[in-house]
Amino acid sequence: MSSDVIIGHDSKPRCAWAGAGDTALGRYHDEVWGTRTHDESAMFEALTLGVFEVGLSWSIVFGKLDAFRKAFRGFDVAKVAAMTEQDVDRLVQDASIIRNRGKIQATIDNARAMLSASPSLVALARSYQITRRRAPRSLADLPNSTPQAGAFAKQLKSQGYRFMGPTSVYAFMQNVGVINDHVHGCFRATDYPTTARSQ
Repeated sequence: MSSDVIIGHDSKPRCAWAGAGDTALGRYHDEVWGTRTHDESAMFEALTLGVFEVGLSWSIVFGKLDAFRKAFRGFDVAKVAAMTEQDVDRLVQDASIIRNRGKIQATIDNARAMLSASPSLVALARSYQITRRRAPRSLADLPNSTPQAGAFAKQLKSQGYRFMGPTSVYAFMQNVGVINDHVHGCFRATDYPTTARSQ
């Protein structure tokens, strides 16, 4: 068994970063990360986590997920798009989230872009969908970005999205299942035996 995979308390093999217990991160690994979704609020949430992750670690951002959901109105795109400068001022004082004015404002601007952009974020994500049968052999095989992520980021920027670098867009692609980067041996990996996955 690779050191990049860990056996959980339920005997399922998982990517080591998810841990072995029934934790929020473990459930996110099992149910969300790498799972294809075309739900608008789920995609907006993933996009926003990528914005806040710029210059920080995933663990810091994920640890504040519930606070982000509360601050950004459940990631309801229309509700966030309607937020005002007064809302930005209020969130800059909210110690439960990452109090970066630029990233807070970018989140609101991105919600507005989602409402008006064509093709939609959902359609763009579909166009960049990557299907493969061979999972990454190890965490070392996972890139920080790809040419596809760079092209995707460029397209999003042209539509008015902000904080859209290739690295953050690749993280978004992983989160919403545009690509499945669960490593070989994990029960969520693309090449894990289907009999084991269905248990």
